[in-house]
Amino acid sequence: MADVAREAGVSGQTVSRVANGRSNVDESTRNRVQAAMRKVGYRPNNAARALRLGRFGNIGVIMFTLSSFGNMRTLDSIAMAASDHNYSLTLIPVRRPSQTDVTQAFARLHRQAVDGVIIVIETALIDTNEVHWPAGLPVVVIDAGADLPHPIVDTDQAEGARLATEHLLSLGHRTVWHVSGPPNSYSATRRHQSWCDTLLRHGREVPPAVRGDWTSDSGYRAGLTLAQKPGVTAVFTANDQMALGVLRGLHERGRLVPGEISVVGFDDMAESKDFWPPLTTVRQNFEGVGRRSVEMLIHGIRSGTSSPANVLVPTHLVLRESTAPPAEG
Repeated sequence: MADVAREAGVSGQTVSRVANGRSNVDESTRNRVQAAMRKVGYRPNNAARALRLGRFGNIGVIMFTLSSFGNMRTLDSIAMAASDHNYSLTLIPVRRPSQTDVTQAFARLHRQAVDGVIIVIETALIDTNEVHWPAGLPVVVIDAGADLPHPIVDTDQAEGARLATEHLLSLGHRTVWHVSGPPNSYSATRRHQSWCDTLLRHGREVPPAVRGDWTSDSGYRAGLTLAQKPGVTAVFTANDQMALGVLRGLHERGRLVPGEISVVGFDDMAESKDFWPPLTTVRQNFEGVGRRSVEMLIHGIRSGTSSPANVLVPTHLVLRESTAPPAEG
């Protein structure tokens, strides 16, 4: 650092500020110091800094399943937000969403020397009372269904389902059928409940939901079932992948979309605009969820206190060609 300071013509304190990413250095001085670092071959000693500050610049992420669209989008956002704050990421995928696996993941992260942890697991799938939460380690949970002593951030699932259902009712459909996600999923349960509540609030009949499992195959089976019911004119599916299967099932049975049946999805995955017809859907702000979770965690790391409030990230409806007023007669 002394060599860098002499080369750049600044104090050692200024070199320290630049090396630690502090903002109280003007741009021209920062550039001069960074050029001097490159010239003399200076690299900050992260291990020594961690020992001195008691921080490692590393965030742990515990996640169940890397195969789902939402999880991968959320993980990408967490990684980008962590990088923006000069943190690296350690990912611990768990094979099963169980309290044992989550507890073991915490133990592995302790050995990796992390400053805090983000959990991306629907806690409805685990007994959170049996999880050994590490004392003194900041934790943020991405799951609005949890009742935990940790900050929580998630998509406003209820708002999204309400927007989808009210859109179909506003087009003139008498009621809305629903293809729901698996019963052990908080997201699926919250969307199902909001769909039901919205219909009741508008004085409409609540038809029996058709159960899916998030996959397009389950949506396809639901589409075949719904195609046989002459009273079905509008369907809200709990995610876009099932909506894709529903569209296929309806097409195979000769039911026109949206001429006979309107379909709305949930997620706004990139491919939904290329479905046939292009899918009206609820957009989740995965980027917002990931970024807010990182910001809340870093607040806890730096302040030693939890974020003051949980956060629900808003959704909005994306209108495309899969919905229309019901056919007359």
